[in-house]
Amino acid sequence: MHESHPLRIFWFSGLLTILLAAVVGYYDGLLGLWLFAILVVLEVTLSFDNAVVNSKVLATMSKFWQTIFLTVGIFIAVFVVRFLLPIVIVQIASGLGFMDVVHLALNDAEKYGHVLHDAAPMIDAFGGAFLLMVALSYFLDYRKEVHWLKGVEPWLARAGQFDNMRVSLMLGLAGVLYFTVNDKYQEVVLISCVLGVLLHLALGLMSSFFTNHEKHEEEARKKAHNIKTKTGMAAFASFMYLEVLDASFSFDGVIGAFAITSSILLIIAGLGVGAIWVRSMTVYLLRAGTLAKYRYLEHGAHWAILALGVMMMIKIYGVELPEWMVGGVGLVFVVTAITSSVLEKKRMDARAIVKKA
Repeated sequence: MHESHPLRIFWFSGLLTILLAAVVGYYDGLLGLWLFAILVVLEVTLSFDNAVVNSKVLATMSKFWQTIFLTVGIFIAVFVVRFLLPIVIVQIASGLGFMDVVHLALNDAEKYGHVLHDAAPMIDAFGGAFLLMVALSYFLDYRKEVHWLKGVEPWLARAGQFDNMRVSLMLGLAGVLYFTVNDKYQEVVLISCVLGVLLHLALGLMSSFFTNHEKHEEEARKKAHNIKTKTGMAAFASFMYLEVLDASFSFDGVIGAFAITSSILLIIAGLGVGAIWVRSMTVYLLRAGTLAKYRYLEHGAHWAILALGVMMMIKIYGVELPEWMVGGVGLVFVVTAITSSVLEKKRMDARAIVKKA
């Protein structure tokens, strides 16, 4: 079997998905299985571009560093980001120690539920603000040429020509929340919203820094035709670039997961499996050099993020939305976007055939 054959690349991801799905289904039933599937799909769709970026950078690195990224890198992506980050978020929001949160999540579901309930306004305000910033940054982009929902997206793209539009909108929303939420949550909601906005801006700056660094590296490689692959410190710098970029891409998935379920174990399982699938996609892109691109997939994923952000904001007012519905809304956007992409590709292929004729 050729090394770029899909079965050779995706077998581990598929096997791990089946095993964890069986465990989740056994302990949490059909609802847990449904939420697990949604979390996997959420992570894969939100990190789809990450796989593309990773494959381009990996192609410039030596075989040794490619192996490091696909082994050690997976440990960092799954354990550090998808395992530790959800626990740290609950730890900060609740004021408990790290091991206290782990103990409650594993051994005392009732008390853990009370802790999350008390910390919910902080998590929802922070997470909702971050997710809305992710969505607004995507749609409020006047350079965006491809639009899915033609009645809305072109208008949003035009609005993106005004500087600081997304920040102004979010700060305005933070002000509205401050004056409309329960008095005892006013300050924590306001501060959490501002911190969510600041975190997104900081990650954007960090991503831009590494992206610019990578562009300079690529230009240097083009000038030095004899240097085909990176080794040593140059490869290590690219490895660190990929890990930071992965964390940036995955943060919206971690935050979005809290809008779907409060179960840390379910979040870790779903996002962890999703991360493995993203790495498998990276390998496939690297070895086969291609992956079917869905024209509107990214659009659907960001509409899902927008919906999750709005629902987290609604939860600040004590409105409890069913978990199956919260996750289902995002999944509907993603599936609809994929369907639209397939139909659009067929239309484009048909037009191309007519032109040739």
